[in-house]
Amino acid sequence: MKKKTNSNIENADEQILKIVVDTLEDNKADDVVTIDLKGKTSIASYMVIASGTSQRHVASLAEHVQIKLKEAGFSSTSEGEEKADWVLIDAFDVIVHIFRPEVRDFYNLEKMWSSVAEVRAAK
Repeated sequence: MKKKTNSNIENADEQILKIVVDTLEDNKADDVVTIDLKGKTSIASYMVIASGTSQRHVASLAEHVQIKLKEAGFSSTSEGEEKADWVLIDAFDVIVHIFRPEVRDFYNLEKMWSSVAEVRAAK
């Protein structure tokens, strides 16, 4: 059995982050933002926040992200697909929030986390 080193973990985090962001952008997610949480909290290395245009779009984005992660050999869990106002995907050390715009504005996670982490827009 191969021992995981910190560099392997960081590399996995970066791979997961790239898959998530690329998939969201490829599937027309709006306002994709990555928040670097490394060294700020133990819950994850990154948080990704994005918006879908409707409940159907939010659910579709979440499904595509999970499919791409699984194809790459990464596991994830999720909740919120039934209503699809806000879907949360927990993918190892990357947490993904996909919202309808009104719900995203209401919860304003970027503001909540901006005091503890660097927020950067996806390129």
